[in-house]
Amino acid sequence: MPKINQPPDWEIDTQSSYIPVSYQGKTVGYFQPEHASHLVELLNEDDKLRKALQLACYDLIARSGGSTSAVNDLVEQYLAKAERPKSGAGVVALLLRERQADLDISDEEFARFCNTFRLSQEELKNIYNGEELESNQLVPLARILGITVDELVNLWKGNE
Repeated sequence: MPKINQPPDWEIDTQSSYIPVSYQGKTVGYFQPEHASHLVELLNEDDKLRKALQLACYDLIARSGGSTSAVNDLVEQYLAKAERPKSGAGVVALLLRERQADLDISDEEFARFCNTFRLSQEELKNIYNGEELESNQLVPLARILGITVDELVNLWKGNE
């Protein structure tokens, strides 16, 4: 038995309008005007920053006397370094930096804060330097970050 209040399969909304967004003269999609302008700004800014990175790498290689054919390799290396880590000590270090920013405290105050959870300043420094975590650090880190140990392990191992 059909439902009485079921919406029809085909509809028209005369109140919404979409505008085309183009890349190098070709239409790549249609968006609502308020989203289209923001999207185009972000994409143009990204393109400008990539060109600036390429120029900077070119200048760096040219000044050091290296082969300018390696510019793209150097650009890719820098982009890989700038990418947000997905697992390991890098993601934990990033989470600690974000936690410090949330608390709005200095490096010294954050080290003292971590020490109250039994994570020494030396251990904190080692995590920031990319050294692997030890199992006895998981509980203090989870408490510092305000998450469960299981959530921390999943982030650390790259499961989320």
